[in-house]
Amino acid sequence: MSDYLPVEVILEILKRLPVKSLVKCRSVCKAWNRLISDPSFISTHLQASLSRPPADTPFLLLRCLKNGRENYFLHYDNDGFDEFKQLQFPVFGCVSYSIVVGSCNGLICLSFLPHDVLNFVFWNPSIQKYISLPQPSICCYSHDVHLNFGFGFDSRTNDYKLLVVGVEKGDNLIQPYLFSLNENCWKRVVAVSPNYAVEAEISSTFVNGAVHWLGYQRRNNGGFSNTILGFDLSDEEFFEINLPESLIGLCPMDLSTMKYGESSIAVLKRDWEDGELLELWVMKEYGVVESWTKVLTLHMVDQSGWFPRVLGFRNNGEVLLQVDDGEMASLDLNCQQIEPHGVEVGAGLLSVGSYVESLALLDKAVDVCSVSDVNHAIDSSDSDESSGGESDVT
Repeated sequence: MSDYLPVEVILEILKRLPVKSLVKCRSVCKAWNRLISDPSFISTHLQASLSRPPADTPFLLLRCLKNGRENYFLHYDNDGFDEFKQLQFPVFGCVSYSIVVGSCNGLICLSFLPHDVLNFVFWNPSIQKYISLPQPSICCYSHDVHLNFGFGFDSRTNDYKLLVVGVEKGDNLIQPYLFSLNENCWKRVVAVSPNYAVEAEISSTFVNGAVHWLGYQRRNNGGFSNTILGFDLSDEEFFEINLPESLIGLCPMDLSTMKYGESSIAVLKRDWEDGELLELWVMKEYGVVESWTKVLTLHMVDQSGWFPRVLGFRNNGEVLLQVDDGEMASLDLNCQQIEPHGVEVGAGLLSVGSYVESLALLDKAVDVCSVSDVNHAIDSSDSDESSGGESDVT
């Protein structure tokens, strides 16, 4: 076909195809395989997917626990919340414990602890490929240290990065480590860490090229001073964003961050002192403290009832909730009305987030064929380090 059409025309056609079709097109000929697997085309296809109207890419990624195993589903972000497909997940079913660090551009970062050491995997379920990361040289098991992770995309260098932040007893941040997929190695972050701690195993929020956590300081009077603690993946520097005045002095365990739209953040507050009180604040304009706006307040005095669980935001701006015994519902912030979707996910729902299918890792990862293959990759991570897969900057 390339004998009849210029390469530029072929590229324009291919970048509009879904991921599943592109994977099949690699079998057409060697030239197409090289073209589709090229990093520049992978990036071009991703940008084309992200630039389409939200109605054209309405995917939500659901992570559920059923019968002791993790299951991943893609649902359309439409009125019916229809299921698109269940993602094949044969990779980590034998691992004792795993968490989702984050999801970005179709890539999911997982952390798991099968051998009392830190192991991470970047996994693209759309093309069933993964890469096992070399282990960082950081103490992951200590009564005096707990770890938090942040995963995201550096658009300046077209690179996926993973940040590991340790907090010592006494609420002091220790020097973080940063992994670069392009360089396939870890390095110590030289930027000075702000004097804020982060609660253990709190999920980060990636938006605007930075990962965010709820950071806090302990005051001399026993109280707290809270802030949004961010880390810019391009500049590799920490920064702070002030919270609304009413949230600064609260217990940090009552607060959590989440993504708002495509370019800003939100903070969820839960208070159990006088019945259960839930507040949702959004930063209408990222980085502008004056734009913090309280968009939702829910109060329940009867503690015997099921209180809605806030999962995140939909593409249309509605709040996605889990209500009753696990049914999905949406809340319109304008009229404050809750509309059930009729989709039962049960108590095993672990997380929900926006998702876009992509070709990320197509040019550098291995196929997910069986659980034993991944176990071999995990077991061999030490040998990767000894063979020069890891480079620590001291």
